[in-house]
Amino acid sequence: MPNKTTWIDPKTVERRWWVVDASGQILGRLASEIARILMGKHKPQWQPNLDIGDFVIVVNAEKVQLTGKKLDQKFHYRHSGRPGNLKAYSYRWMLEHRPERVIELAVSKMLPKNRLRWRMLKRLRVYRGPNHPHHAQQPQPLALTPTRVPLPAEETKAQ
Repeated sequence: MPNKTTWIDPKTVERRWWVVDASGQILGRLASEIARILMGKHKPQWQPNLDIGDFVIVVNAEKVQLTGKKLDQKFHYRHSGRPGNLKAYSYRWMLEHRPERVIELAVSKMLPKNRLRWRMLKRLRVYRGPNHPHHAQQPQPLALTPTRVPLPAEETKAQ
C-alpha cells in the first residue's frame, strides 16, 4: 500500500494565540522559540513553503536579558542610504528606549529569508509591560521547555 502525501491549504489552518513572558529570558533562546512558533514547526503538518504558524504575544520586553558583554559591545546598525548617515545603537540604549524592537530584530533574523518572512512577522506582537490588548483572542501561556515542544502552562503543571 503506497503512502499518501497530504497537502495543506493554508487558508484552513487553525491558528492559536500564545503569550510569552520575556522577563528573565535570554534573548537568543527566546527568539528561536518564538521563530519556531511563527513558522509553524511545532505542528505535525509543517511544510517549509507554507505559512501555517501561530500568533505570539510577548510581554515584559524590557526585562529580556543578554549574556556576557553584549549590552555594550553589540550594536544595531541602521542606514538610510544617504552618504554619512549610518547610525549605530548599542543594545543597552535599545533596551532602555525601544525594547520591543530588540525582540523583533532577533526574531526576524531567525526566520527564513524569503517572501513568507513578513507574513510571519505580522503575527508577532511585542509589548513593553505586562499588559496586552489581545484578551479577546484568549491566548494560552507558552511554557518554554527544554524539549522544544510548546506546551500550555496548565499542562506542564499537571505533569
